[in-house]
Amino acid sequence: MIFGRPGSGKSTFAFELHKKLNLPLYHVDKYFFVSNWAPRDFQEFLTIQQSIVDKPAWIIDGNSTKSLEMRYAKADLVLYFNYPRYICLWRIFKRVWDKNTEIEDRADGCKERLPLGLIPYLWNFQNRVDAQLNLFKTKYPNTHFIEIRKDNDLQSFKVNLNREKDE
Repeated sequence: MIFGRPGSGKSTFAFELHKKLNLPLYHVDKYFFVSNWAPRDFQEFLTIQQSIVDKPAWIIDGNSTKSLEMRYAKADLVLYFNYPRYICLWRIFKRVWDKNTEIEDRADGCKERLPLGLIPYLWNFQNRVDAQLNLFKTKYPNTHFIEIRKDNDLQSFKVNLNREKDE
């Protein structure tokens, strides 16, 4: 499971991991939204998400903090992309003009955009999830949790992953 600030690189890394490990990849935004960024009925979204986490293996990328526990509880590994705000902000602007078209992380009819509410959401993301994370770490001690705060952290994770895969 991969979650974190918008613009932190979650979808890009999830896609990379999907190609490397050949695990099914699910982007939360594809199921949370319907055409034109309209939110899907929340109960329907939860039903879809439950069917995904009930599968034997998966990579799920995205936030939906109201349903974060559903994914956390079933995850073997949680990667929290907590890059500095200014890096995420830059990447959000960059993504609007330079989207990787291989990554299909949007619902049909949802074009890349920069909604004004995304910036405060990004800015306050850590405050929004800190209490949840502390609770989940206690409640699910067997779920391996890694916080990625900078590119060096991600590179170290990739090196360790390669090492484990080769063994």
